[in-house]
Amino acid sequence: MFLDAIWGWFSMDMGIDLGTCNTLVCVRNEGIVLNEPSVVAVRKGTNVVLNNGEAVGLVAREMLGKTPGSISAIRPLKDGVISDFEITEAMLSYFINKVHGRGGFKPRVVIAVPSGITAVERRAVVDSAERAGARKVYLVDEPMAAGIGAGLPITEPTASMIVDIGGGTTEVAIMSLADISTCESIRVGGDDMDEAIINHLKRTYNLLIGEPRAEQVKIQLGSASPLEQELTMEIAGRDTISGLPRKIVITSEEIREALKEPISSIIEAATKTLEKAEPELAADLIDNGMYLCGGGALLRGMDTIFSNATGLTAKRVEEPLTCVARGTSVYLENLELWKDTMDHNGFGWE
Repeated sequence: MFLDAIWGWFSMDMGIDLGTCNTLVCVRNEGIVLNEPSVVAVRKGTNVVLNNGEAVGLVAREMLGKTPGSISAIRPLKDGVISDFEITEAMLSYFINKVHGRGGFKPRVVIAVPSGITAVERRAVVDSAERAGARKVYLVDEPMAAGIGAGLPITEPTASMIVDIGGGTTEVAIMSLADISTCESIRVGGDDMDEAIINHLKRTYNLLIGEPRAEQVKIQLGSASPLEQELTMEIAGRDTISGLPRKIVITSEEIREALKEPISSIIEAATKTLEKAEPELAADLIDNGMYLCGGGALLRGMDTIFSNATGLTAKRVEEPLTCVARGTSVYLENLELWKDTMDHNGFGWE
């Protein structure tokens, strides 16, 4: 224990929100110091990262959908879990070294992971982080980290409900007394919304667009409920019949219709969580309401549609994109206090 305290004093401990779309890194007492896309560019057919291992994050994202045949821009996490072990390790190594440097003591790392992943998938995250340069790894469920980052009273005997809509997963949880009472984790998120937009444009206009452009449409036009003033925008892509570039005008109404299916799945996860809640906790939520975070919480009208579906007050947290990362930062600041809880619940390994 004494040696561990000495290592913790000299090492730059860090918290990581290892997201499907973006990875955020925070350092104890410094806050968030890195926010980059979870993308790696490699030579096709190999795991060799381009630019001497530097084609990671922002640099690699610029290559998505635009690479020649000899290069692949890869997102090594899918639906919140590792789909490519070696590339995830390379990405984590790059981010850890960028923040921590290559000298000194190896850092202890807290990583937020989806609550619904399996023990094997958790083990893969731990192994990747250790091989990337972490001295010791602790895993915390994303809803817990999000609740702490949002400043909810999760340690008190009252219900706190969080809906974390990420790129690959949506986490819904009701928490009380520093633990999760009931939760739902579904592999539906912002990526599925992008895919729904791509499919809509292909089916309706015979226009093919890539994921980055679909995300742009989602940000500019996307909504979960009707807008006071509906929006339009031009979008360019490749005509699937002629094979030539083409530009069309689309509206927020049709994009809202395209997003109905993934949004309905997210609403269903929230209602299922409420149905499983203890009666006293459900009663608390009448006064406490629910809180939305993650990139999906930024979709226009998301709070309105949750309120209409559940009857509870739905509020978007401040800075929803960094909520989970801020929660891991608080874990770092109180690591000795929370460590036993994490290990006891199987969230971390010595």
